[in-house]
Amino acid sequence: MTTNQSGERQDLLDFLGKHRDFLRHTAQGLTDEQANTRSTVSALTVGGLIKHVASVEQHWADFAQGSEATPTEYTPEVIAAWENQFRLVEGETLAGVLAEYEKVAAATDELVRTLDLDTSYELPAAPWQPPGVFWSVRRVFLHITAETAQHAGHADIIRESIDGQKTMG
Repeated sequence: MTTNQSGERQDLLDFLGKHRDFLRHTAQGLTDEQANTRSTVSALTVGGLIKHVASVEQHWADFAQGSEATPTEYTPEVIAAWENQFRLVEGETLAGVLAEYEKVAAATDELVRTLDLDTSYELPAAPWQPPGVFWSVRRVFLHITAETAQHAGHADIIRESIDGQKTMG
């Protein structure tokens, strides 16, 4: 029998792993061109979603370790960089973003195993976020999972529009 805390950590790892698998599955067998195809009215692509999820996961993993966020000035360059998260840009490949995602995922999994889940940090200032809101490390990992699950669903719709393959049904 495992203790509550180790059971909780395993639950977090299992839940996050399941949704990562769904997301990765959407990319199986795609060419780089297909992975960068906008197959719906959305600007999202399968490759771009994987790239975005890896970036967001890395950001939240840094936050869970107490890294200070630098205030963001929403310049045209920052906005363009944000938009480029959702597609493969010149020089990027599906294999490359999948490899980066694996690296980020492995590092996050180690944090799930080792960080104090009850430690809390104040969320960075943002136009949509009132000051003084704190999230526990546990909530950060739940948020990463929710973000992954949401984007796995997006990717599934995009993939189905490309060639009919469905991950979740």
